[in-house]
Amino acid sequence: MSVLEGISIDMSIVLGSCQVPIRQILKMSRGAMIPLDCGHDDPTLVYVNNKLVARGKVLVNEDQMSLEITEVVRKDAL
Repeated sequence: MSVLEGISIDMSIVLGSCQVPIRQILKMSRGAMIPLDCGHDDPTLVYVNNKLVARGKVLVNEDQMSLEITEVVRKDAL
């Protein structure tokens, strides 16, 4: 067993973002659409412990979603 296996990390996959007034959120119902600040060709961002580590693209195969990593962000590029 590797010593790394017991370490927990916080990972976030970010498709996009937006700013929405709270009054609009309170009016939303099931099925509401929230527009994001990105297009379908824009990269998906991968954060580990709140640090950007990679970019990728979402792949959908029937009912399965996955993320293909297309770029690993270099530490000196940040």
